[in-house]
Formats: sequence, structure tokens, C-alpha cells
Amino acid sequence: MTINIPLDPELAGLLQMFDRPVPETARELIVLELYRQGRISSGKAGELLGVSRVGFITYASKLGIPLFDMTDQEWQAEVEQAKRI
Repeated sequence: MTINIPLDPELAGLLQMFDRPVPETARELIVLELYRQGRISSGKAGELLGVSRVGFITYASKLGIPLFDMTDQEWQAEVEQAKRI
């Protein structure tokens, strides 16, 4: 499916700074945001961008998007659970 999204010149200019076609850049940014919000898995994100799951995780991590998005309290609960196993 193709969707035409009108972009104001300033936003289009910002997307052109990536030195890639604007549609490709926009697609990547959409996938990254969907992953960051937890709406798609790392595997699905990799699939949508044509890279492996590990490749996507590595790339997202370099951009500051964590694989796990837990609060300190959630992390401590996981650690305690793992200690009991």
C-alpha cells in the first residue's frame, strides 16, 4: 500500500538530511517509533526494515532505544524472581 503524506518544506528538509530517499527514512522512523512504543516486536521491526532481529536490536540500541523498557522496580522484581529459580 502507498500512502501520500503531505510534508511541510521544513520537515521534508530535515528528512533529506539523512542522505537517503525521504520515503525510506520516514518508513524507518515509523518502525522505530512503533517498536519504541511496544506496539511491534523487535523481530517484526527487523522484518519490516529488511534486517535480522539481532541487527535491528543492535541498530535501535545505538539510537538509544532499549531492548527492555523496565522501571528500576520492575527490574528488581525480575532479579528477585530469577534468584528464586
